[in-house]
Amino acid sequence: MNLDNLDKDTKLPNFIIVGAAKSGTTSLYNYLDEHPDVYMSPIKEPNHFSSDIEPEKFNKAFKKHEREKRIDLDEYLNGNMDNKLWGDYVQKWEQYRKLFKNVKHEKAIGEVSNSYLFSQVAAKNIIEKLPQVKIIMMLRNPMERAFSHYLANMRDGKTIKNFREEVESNYTLETREWGKKYLYIELGMYYQQVKRYLDVFPRENIKIYFYDDYKKDLMLLVKDLFRFIGVNPNITIDFSKKYNESKIPKNKYFNFIISKSGIKKSAIKLFPLEYREKIKSIFFTNEKKPKLSVEDKKFLLGIYREDIKNLSHVMNRDLHTWLEITK
Repeated sequence: MNLDNLDKDTKLPNFIIVGAAKSGTTSLYNYLDEHPDVYMSPIKEPNHFSSDIEPEKFNKAFKKHEREKRIDLDEYLNGNMDNKLWGDYVQKWEQYRKLFKNVKHEKAIGEVSNSYLFSQVAAKNIIEKLPQVKIIMMLRNPMERAFSHYLANMRDGKTIKNFREEVESNYTLETREWGKKYLYIELGMYYQQVKRYLDVFPRENIKIYFYDDYKKDLMLLVKDLFRFIGVNPNITIDFSKKYNESKIPKNKYFNFIISKSGIKKSAIKLFPLEYREKIKSIFFTNEKKPKLSVEDKKFLLGIYREDIKNLSHVMNRDLHTWLEITK
């Protein structure tokens, strides 16, 4: 694309968080959105640059999920976009640009789409359209990422299997395509995913954070992120808010049944927003979250070991803690 043909007033992202999924990116989106000098796409995860992901080819379960949250995209984009939305597939460039039509004084303009890390073409698509954009990643120990992904799916009533059974049955499916299986294992195979960005973007335009640092000192990490995107790092942010937590159903079988039937979603929508968390507390708990067993860690490490070593080499970063089995 010839960037010279763009309207001089066109506002487009100057930073993008590309993933990884289940690594705190939803929280980063919301903390960034609190900053007065940051404009975040009103659709979290527009997935525009993942052109190898085709929603029309999703399997039945994924298509059903997309239909449940689907909106009239053009109607939304042509409106005021006051309400934030969780995910869509904004495939046309003209549609994508409209996501940023409300940018005013903000210095940093961004979006978050976790599919961009997994996508084989997103990195090249991004640099073609936005050659100066800054790329941000948040990487989590792939074993922990897979387990968090599983807990989120159990919370959402997508599975009642135990972790090992769920992951192994999903991994043995021949397809490796987004929207055709949950990719518990594949999303954590970071080496090639990270390398795709290192191969096409200047190293100074890439910032890679680790979930361990996020958990250790969230404020320090977010302040560093603000500096990287060029905004005041000393803005007060409410870090007490938690986003997209993987709460555990009190009865996973009951949760599975009412989720599959659509009863849970319909019932929750009947209540005003301020009461929904209280309603959810009837079905879910934060207590006694299951933990990844030593045996499951050994199973996963057998899959991830070489990929972790390759990632460590390409990033020139010591990742030995990811290769350790702790109780």
